[in-house]
Amino acid sequence: MRPFGPPPSAEEMEALARRALSALPEPFAEHLNDVVLLIEDFADDETLDTMGIEDPFDLTGIYEGIPITERSVDHSGTLPDRIRLFRRPILDEWAGSEDTLEHLIAHVLVHEVGHHFGLSDEDMHALEEAVE
Repeated sequence: MRPFGPPPSAEEMEALARRALSALPEPFAEHLNDVVLLIEDFADDETLDTMGIEDPFDLTGIYEGIPITERSVDHSGTLPDRIRLFRRPILDEWAGSEDTLEHLIAHVLVHEVGHHFGLSDEDMHALEEAVE
């Protein structure tokens, strides 16, 4: 059991997220090398407005990019895809659940990875089970 103390830092959460990424099976892992992983306290106002979200605690992560299933040669030269995980909403959800922080971060991360690959919710669930 983790002793009480300060909440995990962005760096600690990034380490947990990278561990979850490294647990992804092939062929998923090899196609994520160019995806940027960021840990931020909250989504910025522009992101929240674009998604129609009023409470910043309602967004734990987001995939920003062009899913592999929608790419074409027209997309060359674009910015790299990004997965942004939002630390404070994840910690808030963790505080109110029975899940471990590692499991919750893996869950959010796999969901965003699923968007990168254009996966269905069912496929995302199966991928999440492969990470656990």
